[in-house]
Amino acid sequence: MNKPIGIEVSLAAAEAVSLANVDVVAAYPITPQTHVVEHLAELVAEGALKAQYVAVESEHSAMSACVGASAAGSRTFTATASQGLALMHEILYLPSSMRLPIVMVVANRALSAPINIWADHSDIMPQRDTGWVQLFAENGQEVFDLTLMSFKVAEDHKVLLPVMVNMDGFTLSHVIEPVSMLNKEEVDSFLPPMDPFRMLDPENPRSIGGFATQNAYTEVKMAQEDAMGKAAKVFEAVADEYNQKFGREYKAVETYRTEDAEVILVTMGSAGETARTAVDEMRETGVKVGQVSIRMWRPFPLDQFRQAVSGAKVVAVLDRALSPGSQGGPVGMEVRSAFFGFNNAPVIRDFVAGLGGRELNRKVFKEMTSRALDQNQGDEAYTFLDARLK
Repeated sequence: MNKPIGIEVSLAAAEAVSLANVDVVAAYPITPQTHVVEHLAELVAEGALKAQYVAVESEHSAMSACVGASAAGSRTFTATASQGLALMHEILYLPSSMRLPIVMVVANRALSAPINIWADHSDIMPQRDTGWVQLFAENGQEVFDLTLMSFKVAEDHKVLLPVMVNMDGFTLSHVIEPVSMLNKEEVDSFLPPMDPFRMLDPENPRSIGGFATQNAYTEVKMAQEDAMGKAAKVFEAVADEYNQKFGREYKAVETYRTEDAEVILVTMGSAGETARTAVDEMRETGVKVGQVSIRMWRPFPLDQFRQAVSGAKVVAVLDRALSPGSQGGPVGMEVRSAFFGFNNAPVIRDFVAGLGGRELNRKVFKEMTSRALDQNQGDEAYTFLDARLK
């Protein structure tokens, strides 16, 4: 195993893409994602990466170019954030329905207005239903590894779906962390060359994603949903292979000190590491608390999640996005639906915090735990929490 090196996480993501030997990168710069595609542009310009770099005029155009490149049989990558991801929204439905295995890194950032460039999950949550496989990384090592793994998951002929790798903006994207990189030979032993299932070819004209009447549209959507179910199993197999080759284990749902926990904190993204530190401190005072990280957001790992929190009296969910008018956040709603109709289901308490990059510290997670265990909290759907708690 290679010795870890200190590297900015955005550059580690770009290095993973380069090691994957992509054919096409189409991207537009936006904070805090810019360093990913900026480094890829440097690698292409220097000749270190033999790829076509397409500098487009917008994120809408970036995803459109990726759709065309992938349909032509190219291993394709892009990256974006926040308003750029929102501008892509119209096109995001195309590669998932057309079964094009594009990989994209999203440096999660708050949506305007007011203008805010710091991390939360408000940009990714409107993309829940676009049909992309969606993964969340907690640290730089996970960003590097999940990016490599995503190409193999996306391109598997049982899946053929695009994949997003989410990393918190600035909190991860701009920090320098120790990352164990792989060399080209190691990556080649894990990730085979691109093997297009079908492709556009001037010598054999065909249409992809054409007009569909009522008697065909539903079938396309059901095939897409079936592929989503298969993606969960393929991710598990790819993760197992990655662990066997490189000694790093990944699961759709990760647990920490949950065996006897009365309350379990649920997180996605970089906040998980802070939550685990808070868990350790609370355990020293006798509080039976554990933590669960959701790594795979889509397809949602329903069975694994239920198993991960089984036995807990209360599940306290951290939402870094608010779904206005729905009485809570998207993750809290997902967790509630996971236990709808269950006998002896845990109490689900949803906490909205960390919006617009507001600090998520150990104090927040201790307050979440305290309120989750407080029988006098009532039945409110969700609670806003603030790192400035006294």
